[in-house]
Amino acid sequence: MYSCICALTTEQYVDSSSGESLAIYNPNDDTLVSDKVQVAAEADVDQAVAAAKAAFPAWSATPGLQRAAVMLRFADLLETNAAKLGKLETICMGQPITVATGFVKGPAAIWRYYAGFAGKIAGESYPPDGDGSYKIVAYEPLGVCAGIAAWNATHTLAAWKMAPALAAGNTFVFKSSEKSPLGAAAYGDLIKEAGFPPGVINIVTGAGPVGAMLASHMDIAKIAFTGSEAGGRAVQVAAARSNLKHVSLELGGKSPALIFDDADLENALLHSSDSFLRNSGQICFASSRVLVQEGIAPEFIAGIKTFFENAAKKMGDPSLPETAFGPLADKKQFERVMSFLEAGKAEGIQILAGGERLGDKGAFVQPTVLLNPDLKSRVYTDEIFGPVISVKTFQTEEEAIRLANDTTYGLGSSIFTSDIPRALRVASKIEAGAVGINQAFKTSPQVPFGGVKQSGYGRESGYEGLRGYLHAKTISINMEVSKKS
Repeated sequence: MYSCICALTTEQYVDSSSGESLAIYNPNDDTLVSDKVQVAAEADVDQAVAAAKAAFPAWSATPGLQRAAVMLRFADLLETNAAKLGKLETICMGQPITVATGFVKGPAAIWRYYAGFAGKIAGESYPPDGDGSYKIVAYEPLGVCAGIAAWNATHTLAAWKMAPALAAGNTFVFKSSEKSPLGAAAYGDLIKEAGFPPGVINIVTGAGPVGAMLASHMDIAKIAFTGSEAGGRAVQVAAARSNLKHVSLELGGKSPALIFDDADLENALLHSSDSFLRNSGQICFASSRVLVQEGIAPEFIAGIKTFFENAAKKMGDPSLPETAFGPLADKKQFERVMSFLEAGKAEGIQILAGGERLGDKGAFVQPTVLLNPDLKSRVYTDEIFGPVISVKTFQTEEEAIRLANDTTYGLGSSIFTSDIPRALRVASKIEAGAVGINQAFKTSPQVPFGGVKQSGYGRESGYEGLRGYLHAKTISINMEVSKKS
């Protein structure tokens, strides 16, 4: 395995100059996947950035139709290789193979969506209107951009970052998570087969120090980060201390689900269980704080207990097609989630279902429901990022909104009610970047995704995701002088 794809004269895998390597263990059974995943050193990062910088003038000048054609071929290759790429996610971080394959095929739609913008990025013009100047606003690419991805959805995060940047004419350096580096590393051959010119896409592997090199690099114009709140702060500081590069941050969440008395109970239960557990709770916008109106609470609590107990029976070897829910990403994440559960037990929080390790090997945690934790308990306030939800009750709409917004985060949310005017009214008052009504929130290539408060800033996906890789240039023409000449 190699540390990075640094395209110089031809696209190639390049050995790391550091000699350092990562060890990846399968979270299903703790077996070693590889201990030869090379880690990029500073010289390797510099080489990748230099390759991207050298490729930028030609790529930005390439006709949009040609850029789009290459991106569309890459989308086709993702679909063709979805099973292989999905398997790499399964053995690295435990995504069930059916989920992992879908997490590769889905991003193909993102690449196609942004390919449609290549060559269609319009400007603006304004008449003199009394000031004697004809004004043009042009939207231009930034230059070399970089992205740092979390481990829970490598291919989606890569598409959100790279596809709009490349459509706009930028070049890119991408760093995958050290927990799941193999899928992105396998892009090398696909990038070449799609026809991307050398240096347009560069991939480096490694942990936080490699990300810090990108965030502080003087030749990178923008960095997009997905990960923890602490990691996002570090990226922001490094960017400010270096060249004041553009930054977008998609950080953590502690999203609420508001379930009103008139909600369809089975639908609310389904989205609070199977949808929430789809990646073993390792989805940043998953609604892990479930707020239930008192009238429906007893029936919901009984139902969610059954749903989570049944979910434990569908948890197992992620390489098997019948497995619905897999392990956590690695031993470190397993220990983090278990520490939250142990702390909750010490506080005396009622555990309605789960609460223990599942089995005696791997990084499996039982799907867990915590009932009525204290509002200041860490299990209620902090992002756990595992198969754990907290259920609390409320009486009025006003109380539900207050509880929903009582968090430092603001990424996702969901509302369950048959009263659509109320749903829209409540949605307008929820402090979050995304709201799902009568469903868990779902991302889509056409709409922006991102958070407010300490869930970060900037948007990925949709047209807003494209705007983040452009800068506006205003050109003023003195029409009086132009007429004389």
